[in-house]
Amino acid sequence: MPVIMASIFSALIILMTVSFMIKVLHIAYKRKEISFRQLILYVGSSVTVGSIVAICLPFAYTKVFHWVLGA
Repeated sequence: MPVIMASIFSALIILMTVSFMIKVLHIAYKRKEISFRQLILYVGSSVTVGSIVAICLPFAYTKVFHWVLGA
C-alpha cells in the first residue's frame, strides 16, 4: 500500500510538471522564441520522459521500501 500511494503522489507531481512545461513551451512559441518543430520536439520529449519516469516509479519505490524496511 505505501508503494502505491507514493507512486500515485509522485506521478501527480510529474504530471503537473509536464503540463506546466507544455504551457511554458506554448508561451515561447507564441512569442516566436521557438519554432513549431522545436515545440513539437520539446513537448514530445517531455511527455515521453515524464511517462517513462512515472512508469518506473513503482519498481523503484518497491526496492527502496524493501531496502529501508528490510522486508
